[in-house]
Amino acid sequence: MHIGNIDLGEKPVLLAPMEDVTDPSFRLICREQGADMVYTEFVSADALIRNINATTRKLSINTGERPAAIQIYGKEVAPMVEAALIAETAGPEVLDINFGCPVKKVASKGAGSGMLRNIPLLLEITRAIVDAVKIPVTVKTRLGWDCSSKIIVDLAEQLQDCGIQALTIHGRTRSQMYTGEADWTLIGEVKNNPRMKIPIIGNGDITTPEKLAEYYDRYGVDAVMVGRASIGAPWIFKEMKYYLQHGEAIEPIPAVEKLALLRRQIKESIDRIDEYRGILHIRRHLAATPLFKGIPNFRETRIAMLKANSFDELDAILNRIEKDILT
Repeated sequence: MHIGNIDLGEKPVLLAPMEDVTDPSFRLICREQGADMVYTEFVSADALIRNINATTRKLSINTGERPAAIQIYGKEVAPMVEAALIAETAGPEVLDINFGCPVKKVASKGAGSGMLRNIPLLLEITRAIVDAVKIPVTVKTRLGWDCSSKIIVDLAEQLQDCGIQALTIHGRTRSQMYTGEADWTLIGEVKNNPRMKIPIIGNGDITTPEKLAEYYDRYGVDAVMVGRASIGAPWIFKEMKYYLQHGEAIEPIPAVEKLALLRRQIKESIDRIDEYRGILHIRRHLAATPLFKGIPNFRETRIAMLKANSFDELDAILNRIEKDILT
């Protein structure tokens, strides 16, 4: 699959953009584990043009992450174009526009999936950004605002006409948030529309290598994007890529190897921010990781792990886990 001149290979698996998750360390680890392209956390256009430090830091891309996409969101044409031009100077391979974020603080202000209630403006923003930047522009969106307005089949054609070079579709409406099961039938309908010429990327509920392969075959998409299943489990990309290539499961990855990746995330999170905030940031991965699931009588250890406020305290807990449970 190609996005512009970027060759992502056959049946690529992409790391979805996720706020407070897809920081540089996590993106790099996911690339090393087999993700074919990674996306930054989504970047507020308004904050970017105001030069807010916490936002501008999100533009940093390390060499090992590439190819990488920067994703921006906003609700007005001029700020979105200005933010796109700023993002382009950071050197991403792709600029992605977020028309899919469902969270209230974004959508209720008309940005993210809130744009699905103002299609003329959504298209105007898209056209303006495509015209303004020289790198490939892509869009990530949802099926529609709610179950009565699943407009993605028509919208996909309109976005293609704006000049985007790939479209990612999350198989839920905004009103669903992340509840229920992602519906890929309309994603497949977009892909099978003979008028669509750009790559279609499917997203939503891809949690296992087997489901990934099944959905590739069933819906014929050009790429699949993996989000929540990777939190605390960057090795899922290695498992998925192996299954796609060999048609069978990879040999189980040793638990100590998985724990080493989580330890690396902790250290790099602390190095990037500071000890206290770096540990706060990484707790989401520690809380979500499947590595500790099924361990008997683990509740107290888990609570202690998620309450640790220093590297030494957290490291000591992980040492005990490795010594007493995982080996």
